[in-house]
Amino acid sequence: MMRFFKRNKPVEIVSPMSGKIVPLEQVEDEGFSTKRLGDGIAIEPIDGKVIAPFDGEITSTYKSNHCIVIRSEEGIELLIHLGLGTIKLKGEGFTQHVALMEKVKKGDVILEADLDALKEKGKSLISPIVITNMGRVETLEKAEGNVEKGVSNIMTVTLKKSKY
Repeated sequence: MMRFFKRNKPVEIVSPMSGKIVPLEQVEDEGFSTKRLGDGIAIEPIDGKVIAPFDGEITSTYKSNHCIVIRSEEGIELLIHLGLGTIKLKGEGFTQHVALMEKVKKGDVILEADLDALKEKGKSLISPIVITNMGRVETLEKAEGNVEKGVSNIMTVTLKKSKY
């Protein structure tokens, strides 16, 4: 039986928030800076609204509303984590706008954070955005500089070839 390999097209991930990109290696959280949780970038946000970076499905939510995982139609699993150490706030200052297994469209508001409240509580606003299923990723290109939510491309991902 002959098997054919499908070449995956690069997938562009638009920024879920506006702000300045911070290299993951500079994030003051070992789980992110060592890429143990996945590879990607972090953003220092300038506003608290977070949008879906692509069409997909919400695959993980947390009671503390500080992070969310969204899976793209191509199978990329993206963790969006608002701030550092923010799980300790137990949801204070966060609003989740989506439910587990909900389908979302690129640009839908999925999370919101009161950035002033986070700063008052002494929390870093640096927000890691990482691909958690890196075993499926063949190549990953990351942007630098300032980004605008819904407009700027933060990562371009090519998934490994799949057999058909």
